[in-house]
Amino acid sequence: MDQTPSPRRRQKLAELISDDIKRWIATEGLTEGDRLPNEKTLMELYGCAKGTVREALKILEVEGLIALKTGPGGGAILRTPSMEPASRMLRNFLHFRSLDGHQVYQLRRLLEVEMAVSVVGRLGKADLDNLESNMSACECSHPGDEDQRRQRFLELEFHNLLAKACPNPLLAFMCRFLNDMLRDLVVVKKAYVPERKQFDEANHRYHRELVDAFRDEDVERVRRLMDEHMRDAENHMSALEGEMADQMLIALDAFTDATEASPLLRLVNNDQ
Repeated sequence: MDQTPSPRRRQKLAELISDDIKRWIATEGLTEGDRLPNEKTLMELYGCAKGTVREALKILEVEGLIALKTGPGGGAILRTPSMEPASRMLRNFLHFRSLDGHQVYQLRRLLEVEMAVSVVGRLGKADLDNLESNMSACECSHPGDEDQRRQRFLELEFHNLLAKACPNPLLAFMCRFLNDMLRDLVVVKKAYVPERKQFDEANHRYHRELVDAFRDEDVERVRRLMDEHMRDAENHMSALEGEMADQMLIALDAFTDATEASPLLRLVNNDQ
């Protein structure tokens, strides 16, 4: 078998320029609101055409690193990228690899515990009030598909609120990314149907006990509760995915029976 590696794609000049600008931003310690050199200066610096510079700046804009403004006082202005574009691209990559709830929880069981412990003593009154408001909104949900879907989103948002207080930006990103993955699974697999009162009650209980532990700044209690919460949530997710698989099989059987009973489809199949 030929083991020769496939040749790497050569980067375009605009890509090389955008990479160099990113290195310069990091080296100079530039922050949101700072300006990049104007187009003419960049053309002279890199010895390239205006179109190449504009393409490089467009790459940075798409990546969320700059905002391009026209007119007097315009130009390329640095901005802090939001998490959403990076999370969305990574989720798109993973969606084509048949990710399931168990695989998400292999990481979530570990990371959520560490994230929760990291915010002990860092939650101010506003943070705790936001967690209380989230729990109150969860408890106000009523039976029905839309309310069940909203309930699942609110329960994930509880964990996103904790991640916002996390002092480790990488850990915070990974936890929020995994919550986004679960949010996608909820939408794609309709994981809010059927209604799961036991799951709702368990989430309410764990969230309430976690907030009490955060107020007491009890690290070991937070660690224990979040570990139990993640294991319980994984069990519910596994049970739900099993139910959904059974429903898919039933639907497939019904479709097969209907196909076999259809005179038109029998005629088409016989002709083939």
